[in-house]
Amino acid sequence: MASLDAHGVASLLREYAQRTALRGGNPYRAKAYSRAAASLAALAVPLDVLVAEDRLTEIPGIGDAIADIVTKVHKTGSHPNLEKLRKEIPAGVLEMLALPGLRPEKVLRLYKDLGIGSLSELEAAAKDDRIKKAKGLGAALQTKILQNLAIAKSGEGRLHLHRAAALLAHAKDSIRKSRPELKRVTIAGDFRRGCELVGDLEIVAEAAKPDKTSTPSADGLQIRVSDRKHFGAALLFATGSAGHIEQLQALAAEKRLRLGGDGLHKGRMLIAGEEAEIYRALGLPFIDPELREGRDEIEAALKGKLPKLVTDEDLRGILHCHTDASDGTETLETMAKATRQRGFEYFGVADHSKSAHYAGGLSVEEIAQQHREADRLNKRFGKDFRILKGIESDILADGSLDYDDDVLERFDFVVASIHGRFKLDRKAQTQRLLRAISDPHTTVIGHMTGRQLQRRPGYEIDVEKVLRACAKHDVVVEINAHPWRLDLDWRWHQAALEFGCMLSINPDAHSIPELDHMHWGVLMARKGGVPADRVLNAMTLAEITRYLRQKRRSLARAA
Repeated sequence: MASLDAHGVASLLREYAQRTALRGGNPYRAKAYSRAAASLAALAVPLDVLVAEDRLTEIPGIGDAIADIVTKVHKTGSHPNLEKLRKEIPAGVLEMLALPGLRPEKVLRLYKDLGIGSLSELEAAAKDDRIKKAKGLGAALQTKILQNLAIAKSGEGRLHLHRAAALLAHAKDSIRKSRPELKRVTIAGDFRRGCELVGDLEIVAEAAKPDKTSTPSADGLQIRVSDRKHFGAALLFATGSAGHIEQLQALAAEKRLRLGGDGLHKGRMLIAGEEAEIYRALGLPFIDPELREGRDEIEAALKGKLPKLVTDEDLRGILHCHTDASDGTETLETMAKATRQRGFEYFGVADHSKSAHYAGGLSVEEIAQQHREADRLNKRFGKDFRILKGIESDILADGSLDYDDDVLERFDFVVASIHGRFKLDRKAQTQRLLRAISDPHTTVIGHMTGRQLQRRPGYEIDVEKVLRACAKHDVVVEINAHPWRLDLDWRWHQAALEFGCMLSINPDAHSIPELDHMHWGVLMARKGGVPADRVLNAMTLAEITRYLRQKRRSLARAA
């Protein structure tokens, strides 16, 4: 038989991952197969070339063992181990593994105990109350299944930003190596727009002649090749969004022009082919890709009211990070040094508070010990870098903060966050947050809605009321940069700005690599139209020290 292409192999490797997960044993093996499958689906070079040149291990997530599996599947269309696994579980059962929060062992129970063999059967069983009556499953699982079915449908086929970034970076590198004649290899699609979940892996490249055969594929990576004259228009259309393009086309029509994927035309004459030229010819300044959602960006551009968006370079320090004193992996010293090496001026440690037993929350004695260590390190760092002493204080069920006031007063800043009791009703959860915001010790509200993308929805709150309270009490709103959170949702950033809130882009880092989550937070802030002068950690060390000192003086006056 003919060898399988990358998409065919990716499909079988994904199935192999799912069946391995259902078999049990080492969970990391199944995850490794799944990551490798995603990398294959976004391959920019024909798989047979990589196999022939023994270059499979260049692909992210593919080592020697998985390379052997890929080679066999590519050449034969299957794998002996996969064929064995297929005899154990029907194909429909695999669909249920795509449901957030439904672990393989529960999927097996649903199949073996209730005979549920597909996602549609699972939905029907949940709606018919069959799951909550089953021993070992119950009402809580049934409620979670119904809730997460909606999450699965809304995020179907989309990747978290950091995962899409890795695939697209590898694709760009592969294209440059395999097709050196292509120039301006540029990432487009919803990744370029900074969307929190990425569905379209798109790349636009320039060639001497347009590639007539370059059409989008049904899934995986899409490569569009254009000539120099039309490259900008191709990039514009590949970036989207559809709503933004439609509004540009409507504006062009008002000016008796025609905007298409081949550029901006007046009659038969091409008058603009580069992105910036197209905007300029339409009487617009260049609109940053993150803003192109077909909302009010065209109107704002026409009025000269587009914001100057925050950039990575604007950030001067990092707040809300964890160390091995709670649930992080590194010491305070190691995290601070890694932050300094990245060019930042301050590191805001914010380990978990005492009620967070699950995360090694700090006792009062451990706080004193950490503060002594921070003082010791700050003497060594000198005037150009400083550890700021913070805490991520749990917001308790009644809205009060963890620790007594005399303990909270010892910190430079307090990030107040909800980590439990997510099921309170909208009014009670809102009141809980409002009380925490009104506490004069609160500096920042962390991950305000508690959402985890493709895992769980946020808890129900009146976001507008909470934002207004933050503005009233001078409490900063966090943009949590962890790619699973990205909370507060960018769609609320403009409201926060209009109400008068400051925002802070925080990595919620638990390790050194997670310090670089800051970039995803910047993308979200840009998408929300946030300028640097409204970002707390765009302040210099001197400025934020003064800001936090004034906050503490206000606290002392209130006392």
